[in-house]
Amino acid sequence: MTATRRSSPARTALPGPTVARYAVGSLGTGGFATLPGLVLVFYLTDTLGVAALAAGILVTAAKVWDVIIDPVIGSLSDRQLGHRGTRRPLMITGGIGLPLFFMLTFAVPAGTAPGLAGVWVFLAFMLTATAFSLFQVPYIALPAELASDYDQRTRLLTWRVVVLTFAILLFGAGGPALRDAFPRDPYFGYLVMAVVAGVVIGVGMVVSSFVAPKGVTGMPVPARTSIVRHYATGIRALRTSQPFRALLLAYLLQAVATGEMLAAANYVAKHVLHSSDAVTFLFVALIGPALLVTPLWGVAARRIGKERGFLLASILFGIAALSMLLLLWMPGAWVYLPVALCGAGYAGMQSLPMAMLPDVISHDARENGPGRAGIFGGMWTAGETTGMALGATVLSIVLAATGYLASTGTESVSQPPLAVAGIVLSFSIVPAVLVAVSLVPLLRYRLRKEELDEQ
Repeated sequence: MTATRRSSPARTALPGPTVARYAVGSLGTGGFATLPGLVLVFYLTDTLGVAALAAGILVTAAKVWDVIIDPVIGSLSDRQLGHRGTRRPLMITGGIGLPLFFMLTFAVPAGTAPGLAGVWVFLAFMLTATAFSLFQVPYIALPAELASDYDQRTRLLTWRVVVLTFAILLFGAGGPALRDAFPRDPYFGYLVMAVVAGVVIGVGMVVSSFVAPKGVTGMPVPARTSIVRHYATGIRALRTSQPFRALLLAYLLQAVATGEMLAAANYVAKHVLHSSDAVTFLFVALIGPALLVTPLWGVAARRIGKERGFLLASILFGIAALSMLLLLWMPGAWVYLPVALCGAGYAGMQSLPMAMLPDVISHDARENGPGRAGIFGGMWTAGETTGMALGATVLSIVLAATGYLASTGTESVSQPPLAVAGIVLSFSIVPAVLVAVSLVPLLRYRLRKEELDEQ
């Protein structure tokens, strides 16, 4: 019986165009995950004059809205699949709406009072996050429907992360470069950045939407239910799937760590390395090695298992991040080496858990019946969003506690030594500790290749 399953069409290699169309969606997911995380808090504190703690609260509040709606969108996606046989319409809607709202987020007119500017950014970014979730939640659910084989899912997600890594480099280095091309008018620089980035993100999302299968039959149609029951369904998924709980908690903690480092990068470049170009070099150092290493994590996953590869990648990232504590005493270009090692670890921390999630969904379908992929996708996106939001929050708390001074427009202020130390801590020891804590749930992840191949 096992041999019959392994020779079935469902286990044949995925067509190259399917892998490519799915991967190109990471232009959208990578762009949206990177650019706001990199520049939004910095935009609020160093251009709009919003205090550091208030900036963190505003960004977090917008992300909290995202967390609230993700499980609901997951349920809607499952219902759409049951009724129409595809998740595609929600994905296309998100891809079309995001560029407009993203541009609006960075379109605050010069001279706007900091309080009003903060509210503007909050509302516009909340709409942007909503459009992104309409795409992201069903997008995450697709691998379990596109591939039923352990290794084919690894291949699908490995190439997605290759594109994701490229997107992080493109937006992380290119976004600030576009912004800084207009040093005399930072307001206009941010707007140009948002228009260009928003269009590229939207195109990637719309193109990838067409990889969603059409005419899927035999899927149960979840009953129409209240928002409270949407959350109850998500909590039930957490309660009944131990592998999902372990994987999600590890990924959430690591999202806090990477979100904090991402938000701190501009501050490190400006106030520790004293170079506006350093943020571009930081991203090249981070993502250049990751582009090369991502396929190697796929090879490692096939040889030692995804969960062991994920563990090794996390340890590498944590050690490299901890070493950057030396910036307190020796700021300099040497930092690009540990950043490169962080990039190598980050590649595995992205590709491997994403490849493990479809395994979890497939395992749950076997144990509890099909029809919950969208719920898992919604809970996963909510966890990732929570982590990235908390990363910005942790950074803003550290900045506020160490006396960071906000500024507007082209105004330049000298930061107190304690604030500079807070920036370094946010870029080194704090994310290292968070990654170390994430290893506890990761070590409790129980699914193995042998068990999944028996399905």
